[in-house]
Amino acid sequence: MKITVVIPVYNENKTIDEIIRRVSATKMATEILVVDDGSTDGTREILSRLEREKGIRIILHEKNQGKGAAVRTGIQNATQDIVLIQDADLEYNPKDYPALLKPIQEGIADVVYGSRFLGGSRRPILFWNMIANKLLTFMTNILYNNILSDMETGYKVFKRSIFKDIKLRSNRFDFEPEFTAKILKRHIRIFEVPITFNPRDYSEGKKIHMGDAFAAVWALIKYRFVD
Repeated sequence: MKITVVIPVYNENKTIDEIIRRVSATKMATEILVVDDGSTDGTREILSRLEREKGIRIILHEKNQGKGAAVRTGIQNATQDIVLIQDADLEYNPKDYPALLKPIQEGIADVVYGSRFLGGSRRPILFWNMIANKLLTFMTNILYNNILSDMETGYKVFKRSIFKDIKLRSNRFDFEPEFTAKILKRHIRIFEVPITFNPRDYSEGKKIHMGDAFAAVWALIKYRFVD
């Protein structure tokens, strides 16, 4: 399969070089597309160097708009058949790509989620973030009659063709519930696989906050009834 790996990034000068190295090392990405969402910490200068050295594609947002906006830009500009979303903060390991892609390769799924709660190895921190994730997933399952284990996962892989008729609008972390809601409402085939997870804490630069959970709740309710 031909794969575009979309990497949304905002102020990740400590990790962007390493995540691109790891993605390249898999030798599975036909295209690496980095969307810089208005970084001001030197990330752009690093990307400029990597673009020359590794042939990656760079798209720049002139001002910070949010992760959802960066991912939407990536999806809109992807050129390959399969899109894989890869966060830039090293929480998710590209060594999981074969497992993420296998359900699509076998023809049993159009979308694959990498679940942090299906028994994969992980760093055990941030209890309340885990509780928030589980509650949001529980709410998703009630509203959309499903049995997902990890709606908020950053690892989402999908056939680019399914978004020809689906418009995504979210600019921030409410992208995850909007994406999931629109997939489930259309009964698009979805599959979950376990992944490894190495979360960072807030002292290490983690950006999502509890306030984003309330935006996710509103998005789940809103997109249940509107499109």
